[in-house]
Amino acid sequence: MTTFNALLDEAAAVPLEGWDFSWFAGRATEQRPSWGYAGLVAARLAHAEAALDVQTGGGEVFAYALSQAGREPGLVAAVESWPPNLAVARKNLGGNVVAVAETAGLPFRDGTFDLVVSRHPVHTGWAETARVLRPGGIFLSQQIGAGSNRELSEAMMGPLPPPEGRHPEQIAAEAEAAGFEVLRVRGERLRAEFYDIAAVAHFLRKVVWTVPGFTIERYRDRLRDVHEEITVKGKFVSYATRVLIEARRWG
Repeated sequence: MTTFNALLDEAAAVPLEGWDFSWFAGRATEQRPSWGYAGLVAARLAHAEAALDVQTGGGEVFAYALSQAGREPGLVAAVESWPPNLAVARKNLGGNVVAVAETAGLPFRDGTFDLVVSRHPVHTGWAETARVLRPGGIFLSQQIGAGSNRELSEAMMGPLPPPEGRHPEQIAAEAEAAGFEVLRVRGERLRAEFYDIAAVAHFLRKVVWTVPGFTIERYRDRLRDVHEEITVKGKFVSYATRVLIEARRWG
C-alpha cells in the first residue's frame, strides 16, 4: 500500500494548469449535473453569430462544445484570469483568448456578442455581461452553488457557518437586477467520492475555493485524518452543488 507521505508527494507533483480532470480517473468520481452543460452550450453555439466564454480555464469545455456545434460562430472569443491557464486555453481555442482579471471589465465593445457562456466562474460580472451582450442575447452559465463540497471544507477547517449566497434564487435575483430575464435556473447536489488522499490533496490544490489558502503542508494533520478515514471506509464522500442559469438580456 502506498504510504501517506508518498501519496501527498504525488499530489504535490501534479501540474495545476488547465481544467482537465483526467488525472482523477480511478481515484475520485463526481456525479455530473443532469442538464449536460457542454451539450447545452453546443446547441446554442449552433445558432450564435458571436460567442464569448468567460473564465474559460484551459478552454477544454468550450473547445469541446465548439466541436459538437456543427458550425462555428463568426466571432469566437474567451477570457481567462490565471496565467498558467492561458497557454493551455490558447492551444485549445487558438489566438482568441484574452488575459483578463476575474473582477476586471471585459475588453469588448457594447453589444459585441449574442451568446456569453461561463462554467464555474469564481465571480460573475453581471453588469459587464449585460453590456457586451446584444439586446436579446443569451447568458448561459453553470455556477458553483452554496456550500459546495462543504464536507471536504469542514474536514480541513472544522465546522463552518451555514453557507450564504450562491443559492439558485439569489443567483436569479442578481441576474434580474442587472437587466436580465431569467429563462431558467435550477440547482443540484452531486455526490463526490475520493478513494485516496492524493486525490483529495490535488483537488484542494486545484479547486481553490474549497479551502482558501490551502497548501499540503499547512493542512497535513487534517489530511492525515482524512487518509485514515479513507483507509477504514474505502472512500471520503462529499457533495458538490451546481446551479444552471440561462438568462436573456432585455432589449
